[in-house]
Amino acid sequence: MKSYLTIVTLCFVLVIVVFVGHHLDTPGRADRERSTLLGGGSGVGDRVAAIGQINVAVAKEESSADETTSVEVAAAASAAVDGKQVYNAGCVACHGAGIAGAPRVGDTGAWTDRIAAGLDTLVAHAIDGFQGSQGMMPAKGGNPSLSDEEVRAVVEYMVAESQ
Repeated sequence: MKSYLTIVTLCFVLVIVVFVGHHLDTPGRADRERSTLLGGGSGVGDRVAAIGQINVAVAKEESSADETTSVEVAAAASAAVDGKQVYNAGCVACHGAGIAGAPRVGDTGAWTDRIAAGLDTLVAHAIDGFQGSQGMMPAKGGNPSLSDEEVRAVVEYMVAESQ
């Protein structure tokens, strides 16, 4: 019985020593753990840091000095939108397989009535979304990051391929 009590006491002392040793606050331990938990040790701050800075004073001078350049750049940017590229990046998921009633690109029968409604109507339905008897079109194809010009370019591309 005495040896049993000795073994239990030694085990209890060992558990206490391990517990106290683990929980002792060694210098800097709390800061290291806090840094790791808050992402300081994982490089998150470096990955989400700003890439550059904008010099607002210079930007204001340039914009007031030559506004025609910005209009030309905007026109070139809208002309540079490639409808086929945008289509292949996302629209093909539904319009390639006919999901949710989406007319397949190249299927002239499915596009005839839609094309007859007019390009502006098609673009408006693509931008704002549309619920029809044959299916539904989410606004901007479910990708709100697309600009109206990109959506127009995609609709023009799909119509051209489906006539």
